[in-house]
Amino acid sequence: MQQDSAYIIKITPEAPIAAVTHGGRAKCLQRLVRLDIPVPRTVALSFDAVHDIAAGRRMPDMAALLAPFQSDRLLCVRPSSEDPDWGGPGAILNIGMNDALHAAFSAEIGEDAATRLYIRFVRAYAIHVDRLDPDMFEDHEDEGPDGLSQALTAYEQETEEPFPQDPAVQLAAVLQSMARAWEGTTARLLRQAKGAPADAGLGLVVQEMALGLGRGECGSGVIQLVSSATGRPKVTGRYLRQGQGRDALKKGAKSVFLERDDRGVSLEELAPEAFEKLKEYTLLMRQRLREEMQTEFTIVDGEVHVLDGVRVQRSSRAAVRIAVALAQDGIIPRPEALCRVEPRALTEMLHRQVDPEAPRDRIGQGIAASPGAAVGRIVFSAADAQAMASRGEACILVRRETAPEDIRGMHAAVAVITERGGITSHAAVIGRGLGLPCVVSVTGLRFELGRERLIAPDGRVLTAGEVITVDGTRGEILAGEVPLLETAQDEAFTALMAWADEYRDIGVRANADTPADAQIARSFNAQGIGLCRTEHMFFETGRLTVMREMIFADTGEDRRAALDRLLPMQRTDFIELFRIMQGLPVCIRLFDPPLHEFLPADRAGMRELAAALSLPLSDVTRRVAALTEYNPMLGLRGVRLGVTLPEIYEMQARAIFEATVAASREGAQVVPEIMIPLVSARREVELIKTRVDAVAAAVRNEKGRDFTYRLGVMVETPRAALRAGEIAPHAAFMSFGTNDLTQMTYGLSRDDAGRFMSTYVQQGVFPEDPFHMLDTDGVGELLQIGASRGRAARKDLVLSVCGEHGGNPESIAFCRDAGFDYVSCSPFRVPVAILAAAQLRIRAELQDSTLRIR
Repeated sequence: MQQDSAYIIKITPEAPIAAVTHGGRAKCLQRLVRLDIPVPRTVALSFDAVHDIAAGRRMPDMAALLAPFQSDRLLCVRPSSEDPDWGGPGAILNIGMNDALHAAFSAEIGEDAATRLYIRFVRAYAIHVDRLDPDMFEDHEDEGPDGLSQALTAYEQETEEPFPQDPAVQLAAVLQSMARAWEGTTARLLRQAKGAPADAGLGLVVQEMALGLGRGECGSGVIQLVSSATGRPKVTGRYLRQGQGRDALKKGAKSVFLERDDRGVSLEELAPEAFEKLKEYTLLMRQRLREEMQTEFTIVDGEVHVLDGVRVQRSSRAAVRIAVALAQDGIIPRPEALCRVEPRALTEMLHRQVDPEAPRDRIGQGIAASPGAAVGRIVFSAADAQAMASRGEACILVRRETAPEDIRGMHAAVAVITERGGITSHAAVIGRGLGLPCVVSVTGLRFELGRERLIAPDGRVLTAGEVITVDGTRGEILAGEVPLLETAQDEAFTALMAWADEYRDIGVRANADTPADAQIARSFNAQGIGLCRTEHMFFETGRLTVMREMIFADTGEDRRAALDRLLPMQRTDFIELFRIMQGLPVCIRLFDPPLHEFLPADRAGMRELAAALSLPLSDVTRRVAALTEYNPMLGLRGVRLGVTLPEIYEMQARAIFEATVAASREGAQVVPEIMIPLVSARREVELIKTRVDAVAAAVRNEKGRDFTYRLGVMVETPRAALRAGEIAPHAAFMSFGTNDLTQMTYGLSRDDAGRFMSTYVQQGVFPEDPFHMLDTDGVGELLQIGASRGRAARKDLVLSVCGEHGGNPESIAFCRDAGFDYVSCSPFRVPVAILAAAQLRIRAELQDSTLRIR
């Protein structure tokens, strides 16, 4: 064996072994050896060695490879990829078993145990090394001498040669098989799906086996000191007497408990000294390897042998608790603990989730638009949702696609599913804001809304009142009631978020439209509200009719009369937001949507409206038709309404300023931020600013109180980004609304793109759905142009992103690098954004320190 190189090398404390050359398993075993943990003799083959074997260029010197091992001992070969999560071919046990060793083991551990070993190896070798059909062993269930004879005969008949007896020949064949399996196309695709590079290397470790079979207390198992589900301290695992490898974890294995348990026999009772040793070794791994580890072990006549140590598998909530506990125990520093938690994993802790162990009867699949899970009865209208909620019953709102008038129903529902829509469609955005599970663009289920029913792929008919489960995290619709796991915002979560808040260096605000949203944002330590969409306030009960009266008004005087009735309602809304945020900034977007969204679209709704307004039905029909636009999202909306119907913005400005005076009397000084939507020209800003300033002066005179406010623009059009240098002198801030900016840059409807986006991504047209992941090349360049030109014209210009991209870690990285001041996202995404921002700073500082050292 080439002890003078790292090509093939025995694992010793001083051996030149690294995860990048020999894989994570080889490196971990070396660390265990350094800790004086009893690891069987092991030899590591490097990535280069395995690659040469797969390519047929070079085989190891088998005599030298076998030299470190005792000739009367069996071997196993295990994969050792750089990252254990990348997987690898399955381990092969009992290499070296032949007729001679069978006879020797029969005398040592008993003929039955020796025979089972031999049969197991023959089957594994035939199936995984020679790639023979597993069916050839189906009828050979006998594990006695006859079964062994049958297995050997079947092998010989299939291969036309006897089962190999030379351990060197067996080992060489195993190495070739595992090396070639790793290089195969299927294996490449599988590891790429796990985030590994296609050309990732594989090492192999050849280890002497401690059999776990014998006449004394023998067996194998695994042990860990925390729960994989919760991360709380708990001895878990299994032990199988007279077993090998990870047999104890196999379904149906007659394994025993580790700790004393009233339900049955435990290892602690069978071999108390071995049990204590295992706990000692596993705790030592935690302290010295700086990680919660699972120990794979074998016991031979009461003596412990540690075969491997692997990172404990963990749920999202367990990952948080484990990272925090390691930091609190002084094993790892806080920055490292923060970087050990995937930001998106926090989503699972903030919402209820479908129990991963529960059976799933999937009847529909769609885009996972808002995470979480809920169980409820089907309803097909907002009114039905409100009625069911008033009875205390959970309901799930089913719509073709949601519109602003559905917001009341969304508030009443526990989940929403739609036939159409994308990641930034109305249902998706509002669902995320409310923390409501939402699946859009559902396929499989047939929506027959006229008949108020859904048709499952297998023909089942689901009508109003039937129970379904919505999994917004995975984008699935499940039949019936499925068990759910509750949220897990415990002390570990609180500690992690407090640390993250200390390290982040970019602001994180929340998109919040209601007091409930603002309360959630405050609970997650958002630095304020970055986007308050005021139009959602007009859809509440008692306001919609008044809003419609304003729309039907023919003169500015009549519009003001209707808006005067809305003024106190808006003022109350803003006072409540200011109170909740306690002096933190609140950015209020002025009215944005086209007016037709407040009017009914069907005949029945128009009749109701005509009756409510005491108007002829024909007048209502004509008015609705007059407001209809071919492309309303590019029509009379946003600042264009403010210019053509100035009474709306004047009322909102007055409500904001009067609320500012009232809230400032009660608590911290309020400095509201007023944002003009859909700007594309400097003159638009000048016109609105003049009118808002006039309203501010009037309120100051009427109330006898001074106050300040900041006026800014929402950059949603490419032209606004390109002309930012002209607009910036008239704006204190620019907030980029990346939802609409992406829509306009691509010429894509964000509500309809979901129908074909998966095909585009699969065929490589787009690397990712641009409504889900910020397009840093195209849309990102517009952000950079707007930021640089805006700051050049006004150095103190505050820059932010308030589209849904603001909650994506990748988008936050872009904004941070581009010098933005803050991002704003849905309230339930605030923790994700805070953690991502902290990790970006930590990694940047780590990289800087590395560069300085070099």
